Amino acid sequence: MQKKNDSRGAVYSTEHGRMCPDCGHPAAACTCRRVKSTPKKDGIVRVGWETKGRKGKGVTLVSGIPLEADGLRRLASQLKQQCGSGGTVKETIIEIQGDHRNIVMEELKKQGYNVKRAGG
Repeated sequence: MQKKNDSRGAVYSTEHGRMCPDCGHPAAACTCRRVKSTPKKDGIVRVGWETKGRKGKGVTLVSGIPLEADGLRRLASQLKQQCGSGGTVKETIIEIQGDHRNIVMEELKKQGYNVKRAGG
């Protein structure tokens, strides 16, 4: 009787960085996780506030925007300039440092989006 090898391979490589545990490719070139389900877009852009995992520092989150990656980056740049702070785009969510929910909501309404405040 042969024993199955349960090792999943390398998790990190000094040459490539993080490795995908499923396909074994570098995380940047992973082929199995690229097919992610995109969140359902109901036509409502949600603007919220979150501090989890940021050592008490809060960020304004903007989700549900029906744009591709390039459009999201351009919109994030506009919003960051309007708020006068930094931020980033992670997958389909724009994060802006600080509590700028009101400014972001006004700007998105000017651009014609249906905007709602999410969370508290």
